[in-house]
Amino acid sequence: MTYSFLQQYWWLVISLLGAFLVFLLFVQGANSLIFDLGKTPEERRLVINSTGRKWEITFTTLVTFGASFFASFPLFYSTSFGGAYWLWMIILFTFVAQAVSYEFQNKLGNFLGPKTFQICLIVNGVLGPLLLGGAVATFFDGSNFIVNKMNMINSLQPVISRWANASNGLDALLDPWNVIFGIAVFLLARVLGLLYLINNVADETIRTRAHRHLIYNTIAFLVFFLTFLVRTLLKNGFAYQPATGLIFMEPMKYLKNLLTMWPLLLVFLVGVVLLLFGVIRTIFSKTYIKGIWPAGFGVVLAVFVLFLIAGWNNTAFYPSNIDLQSSLTIANSCSSKTTLQAMFYVSLFLPVVFVYIYFAWRAIDKKKINDSDIKKDTAY
Repeated sequence: MTYSFLQQYWWLVISLLGAFLVFLLFVQGANSLIFDLGKTPEERRLVINSTGRKWEITFTTLVTFGASFFASFPLFYSTSFGGAYWLWMIILFTFVAQAVSYEFQNKLGNFLGPKTFQICLIVNGVLGPLLLGGAVATFFDGSNFIVNKMNMINSLQPVISRWANASNGLDALLDPWNVIFGIAVFLLARVLGLLYLINNVADETIRTRAHRHLIYNTIAFLVFFLTFLVRTLLKNGFAYQPATGLIFMEPMKYLKNLLTMWPLLLVFLVGVVLLLFGVIRTIFSKTYIKGIWPAGFGVVLAVFVLFLIAGWNNTAFYPSNIDLQSSLTIANSCSSKTTLQAMFYVSLFLPVVFVYIYFAWRAIDKKKINDSDIKKDTAY
């Protein structure tokens, strides 16, 4: 295994984890609609108990995604998570608030009342996907950081990378294109959340409301996502020369990546078709409740490709808008060959984890959730 192969392989693994994370944001999407779908306390508890069965998987995937980035591309981790820490701290805080809200909203002695914690779930449902989408958009639009590896020999300040302003990552939200993509991810999470609830909650009232909201959110998602996608494919991208590591701007770089690596273009188109199939069939068939599966698989494929074209084919996956040569690539930000090789063998156990998740999910969802479930002591 060459060093180059290991670098490419680990970007593929990161891309796969990122794709699954976006799919699993259906938990946040469904939670953002608690008061829209649940008009009574009982209906709201149905929604919350449905997402409450899966929130740990989303949270675990988020942590695994971050840990994998840290192990395989530590310079990105130290630059983004260290420099843009306000953005990441807000994201993590909302996810922690989500976990607390599930556990304590109906506990004895809750003087704040269930609605307070339900509002916290909604805050996570809105801010989680929105901010994660904005953070991922910086892979294509760039961030404001400076990297100087010579600082490693500075005993007084051995800090390799630093943010170029005092916003510590919040400036990402000042770029309208980052916000547009963040809104697109938020709307996609709502679409997936609605499809999930239609499949998982055996309540006709909630399913009817979910069908109605599915139409509005799908149209809005397509508008925001296609706007960002077309602009990204046509704009100048951040490329680098493999021999020298020199970063430069290349016209329509991301479109060229798709055309050069044409199998990825086919995978992306298949993902889009599957997503639209799951949504459209659910909208036009009141008896079809399995739309979450083709749509979810389609989202994984499409997002997987977006991550890959951000880093493969000599592309800087974390560009710097302040100093172009500080931009991070999979070649200049990765761990040592020994580390990547050791992690390669560990990653071979990932299929076992996916199989475990599949059977655990299947066992949990063997029975659709209904009114009788919220009366149990284990209900949220």
